[in-house]
Amino acid sequence: MEVRIERSDRRVRTVSASMIDDVMIVKAPARMTDAELIPFITKLRTRLERRAMRPALTLEAQDLEKRAAALNVRYLGGKLRPRSVRWVTNQGARWGSCTPSTGDIRLSHVLRDYPVWVLDAVIVHELAHLQVFGHGPAFWALANRYPLTERARGFLIAKSGRDDEASWSDDDAPADP
Repeated sequence: MEVRIERSDRRVRTVSASMIDDVMIVKAPARMTDAELIPFITKLRTRLERRAMRPALTLEAQDLEKRAAALNVRYLGGKLRPRSVRWVTNQGARWGSCTPSTGDIRLSHVLRDYPVWVLDAVIVHELAHLQVFGHGPAFWALANRYPLTERARGFLIAKSGRDDEASWSDDDAPADP
């Protein structure tokens, strides 16, 4: 995780942190040294990681489509046009699926209980299928634009208790992000 420290003469004692994009922004007093900041950064990083691990909650269909639209703009240039993005309960072996000819994206309801960053990785993965069929290098070049794709893959493999390559790729390993 990238950490950016912003020092202020107005801050006297407190240190705070927030996530902007994929960067942890630490606000600290100007007089505090980097060595003094290390324990604060460690504690705040743990807190922010725990917050990111909270479940996706129950995003309704409309919210799910808005989330997909925002991810599309942020990571895929906003050029992809899904017709629908919805939860389904009949996907036992897949986290998501996409029908490029119709633009329909279906996400397993199981993802509702997982961290938001995992859901986002699956959404970006399925959005990428609107542009590239299959799981070759061109596909992974798009899907890996979401910075936590590999971490989400590891999370999903751990949750499934098996090597879950089948739900993420056909025959090609993902390219390095």
